[in-house]
Amino acid sequence: MTVTTSLPDAQSRSQGVALRRGLTMLGMTLVVPGSAQLAGGNERIGRVAVRIWLTLIALAVLFVVLLLVPFTRAFALGLYANPITLTVLRWASLALGLGWAALFVNAWRIANPAALSAAGRVIVPALAFTLALAVGWGSWTLSNAFEAQSRLVGNVFGGGGKAETSSGRYNVLLLGGDAGAGREGLRPDTLIVASIDADTGRTVLFSLPRNLQRAPFPESSPLHKLYPNGYWCQDESCMLNAVYTLAMNHKKLFPGVKNPGVQTTKDVVGNILGLDINYYALVDLKGFEALIDAVGGINLDVGRKVPIGGGTDLKTGRKYPITGYIGPGKNLHLDGHDALWFARSREGSTDYERMARQKCVLNAMVKQLNPTTVLTKFQEIAKAGEEIVSTDVPTSQLGTLLDLAAKGRSLPLSSVSFAPPLIQPAKPDFPRMRQITADAIKASENAGDGGKKTTSSSPGSASPKPSAATTKSGTRTDDLDAVCTVS
Repeated sequence: MTVTTSLPDAQSRSQGVALRRGLTMLGMTLVVPGSAQLAGGNERIGRVAVRIWLTLIALAVLFVVLLLVPFTRAFALGLYANPITLTVLRWASLALGLGWAALFVNAWRIANPAALSAAGRVIVPALAFTLALAVGWGSWTLSNAFEAQSRLVGNVFGGGGKAETSSGRYNVLLLGGDAGAGREGLRPDTLIVASIDADTGRTVLFSLPRNLQRAPFPESSPLHKLYPNGYWCQDESCMLNAVYTLAMNHKKLFPGVKNPGVQTTKDVVGNILGLDINYYALVDLKGFEALIDAVGGINLDVGRKVPIGGGTDLKTGRKYPITGYIGPGKNLHLDGHDALWFARSREGSTDYERMARQKCVLNAMVKQLNPTTVLTKFQEIAKAGEEIVSTDVPTSQLGTLLDLAAKGRSLPLSSVSFAPPLIQPAKPDFPRMRQITADAIKASENAGDGGKKTTSSSPGSASPKPSAATTKSGTRTDDLDAVCTVS
């Protein structure tokens, strides 16, 4: 019995070797760009590409190490968040992507395509061009991300604030305003100071009511001569949130000042609390809504239902209908629209409960905004960030503040709301407010790791704790957990 074995002829074997060689070359280029050229004879191109690849790996490892080491983290973040660095990265990612794509095409050529079978002549070049297109598209996307970051940093972080800490703290004034149609100028309805420990990132939030009267201008302010006894009018229209517009209407008194409204608000708020304000961030409502949507929304436990809509137009007397409600409920997911209404709604509520809700939203953003979200949705975040009207945080301080934000995410957030009965907005006791501020900061600094949840400070307390004070509507004005809880 004769057994015959059919063996592939020499041409078939040669074509199989050529196919494996072509696929191997493309795989080598994917893993280590330039390695295929070293193996295939284009040693000059290969050496240059491999050296660039190893240099990029070394730089990436160095950057990660700098991020992991506590005393170099701020430097690394600041170096990255620099318009020059981001511009270099933008064009470098494009150039490197095009170079990598060209290496795939070159790897196909040095794999001897003439020796391939008919099927191989389709498979290898199709795979080569697919990988080249994928790398090119990836580099284009990355370049656009760097461009968005550079534009965001350049347009928003203009600088001008004070980089020096005050008693080891950074004090940042957060303003929320709406300069939309039907409003005369911009009146910040949200005034919150975040006092941040420069070492630990532990933060205390101080909310000031927009209707606070008799706000004291420091003697260094040009408006002190006009209102030596504080900002007060017979018709009670001289409220804290009108200081911005007042200063903007007296621009001639502030030669050389870019934004008299912001500068005066910083001075007045700092004078009220006894704090030296380092920076401010003024956010338009539209930008706030877009930012929440960009990060994918926030989750809150809402203690009582909050109306969407409602209210009355002060000029026309027109009443707006309530179109829905937010909550109550556990772990509610709020998109930008609902988060904005949760923070700003006044219908059936008070300004003081509203102040607490605003801090709940800020707390949720701090706790729930993670690096993965930032990386995967940065284009949307950058676009929303450009809706920020202004901030005087310089790019050189971004690393420091981002580092402190990362540290503070895992720490309890203390909160003080200057609302009745703690203070009376029509006749506030400013020395008492300064003492409460100092006590809350001292309690936060002494808290160490003992705090287990978001707390609030009341006057004379040795450590932050919820206040039993209530408004006429029964709202616990300086206890965030009475209004909402951040998971």
